[in-house]
Amino acid sequence: MSLLTLLPFIVLIGAMFLMTRSAKKKQQEAIEMRNQMQPGSGVRTIGGMYATVKEVNEDTVLLDAGPGVDLMFAKNAIGAVLSDDEYNRIVHGIEHDLKSDADVVPDDASSLTGTDEPADAAVSDDKPVDFGKKDAADEPADAKADEQPKKTDGGSEAK
Repeated sequence: MSLLTLLPFIVLIGAMFLMTRSAKKKQQEAIEMRNQMQPGSGVRTIGGMYATVKEVNEDTVLLDAGPGVDLMFAKNAIGAVLSDDEYNRIVHGIEHDLKSDADVVPDDASSLTGTDEPADAAVSDDKPVDFGKKDAADEPADAKADEQPKKTDGGSEAK
């Protein structure tokens, strides 16, 4: 057999090796993350439930999901260990103070115009813009007389 016929098999084996290597690396990171859990840290389960770690055992974790609600989960069921800021933002809706210096977006556009008047009260001195639509008063009277009435299908005479 020549090297050219073996090349697809070599590439396939190499791709499989790289995929299993990255999967093992992700699995090792997940195990490390679960081992770093401590009582008081916020977690998200693989089912999407957010809770606070109450107690960590060898294979299980006791979670506090709310007042008087303690749940026992397997360590493998923990999807992510969250930082305190992220947990408070998601669960309690508390934003961190780092964003307090950022620009505040107004509720309405009236503050963006630079005037103190509301947008409805602003009067423009500009002349109106012509959009090409003509009013009936602008049309000559003899043009109306030349038009013939159009026939309709749904009139009272049709039966």
